[in-house]
Amino acid sequence: MNEHPSAGRFDGREHRLAVRVYYEDTDFTGVVYHAAYVRFFERGRSDCLRLAGVHHGELAADERPTAFAVTRLAVDFLKAAHIDDALEVRTLYERVRGARLFVSQSIWRGETLIATAEVVAACIDLAGRARKPSKALLDAVTPLLAEAP
Repeated sequence: MNEHPSAGRFDGREHRLAVRVYYEDTDFTGVVYHAAYVRFFERGRSDCLRLAGVHHGELAADERPTAFAVTRLAVDFLKAAHIDDALEVRTLYERVRGARLFVSQSIWRGETLIATAEVVAACIDLAGRARKPSKALLDAVTPLLAEAP
């Protein structure tokens, strides 16, 4: 038995994560509830970082603890996803500016684009103050970026 669930895979700079739609993700009609897409996007961002070697637990336990806070999330819902659908969350870390990471994401069902998101996440200390990413975080993320920091 595999004790480590898949964190997806990279296709060039783009991270791809398979997601199955479960009953809990839907409304009473079997259509994915809008808030579930936000969770799918979060999983994509987190597993992209995990596969790049960035682990949230290690960031929080560092001598200068770091976390992330989403400061902007713009979602376009293009098509409905349904119970039992096999989806793919695609994530691109675009650039780092100061404490902010800019991320483009999309959700696909086969060749059909379901939703897109533009996300800005800020690196913060445990008191919630913005802080620049650590060298280790930048070293892990920089190969994924379209624009160097």
